[in-house]
Amino acid sequence: MIKLNKWAYRILFLAGPLIRISEYMNSIDDKLTKNETIIYRAKYHWAVLLGPVLVILIGELAVRSQGYHAMALIAFGLIWGIFSYISLRRSEIGLTRNKVLINVGFPLNKSYDILLNEIMSIDFYQPSLGSMLDFGKIIIVDKGKKKRAFRLVASPAEFVKEVHQQIIALRSSSTVK
Repeated sequence: MIKLNKWAYRILFLAGPLIRISEYMNSIDDKLTKNETIIYRAKYHWAVLLGPVLVILIGELAVRSQGYHAMALIAFGLIWGIFSYISLRRSEIGLTRNKVLINVGFPLNKSYDILLNEIMSIDFYQPSLGSMLDFGKIIIVDKGKKKRAFRLVASPAEFVKEVHQQIIALRSSSTVK
């Protein structure tokens, strides 16, 4: 078990209010109109935390030989971990019958509303580790040729399949009318 030093406890103590404040920030449910409902939700994958955990472990292993430099590395890893955890909790991607709603990032929040009839292409990419742990990148290209990529999304293949089904349903309902 890893022992945390007094600086690590101070950083975690100061992060508590920051984590609680982030819980009250906007979600995709606030963007819905009266008749809209979320059909499918995707979240960030817990793999977002792998980088900070690795940095903290390397810092802990180097404490005896590197001293203050290793402590700075641990502090950096803790701060990065706190921001990653908040981003993991806050980020969400939702699909309605007409659009894809995306709310990602912390502290720099990015929010997107992409109409399904504006999507030219949607695809996903999973590296080897992503295939094993079921996370990947979702890439959306709209009619303005603007390409948006969202990394570390849990179950990207399932989300892309749901979006394709909604686009087909939307196009078939518009041709019938």
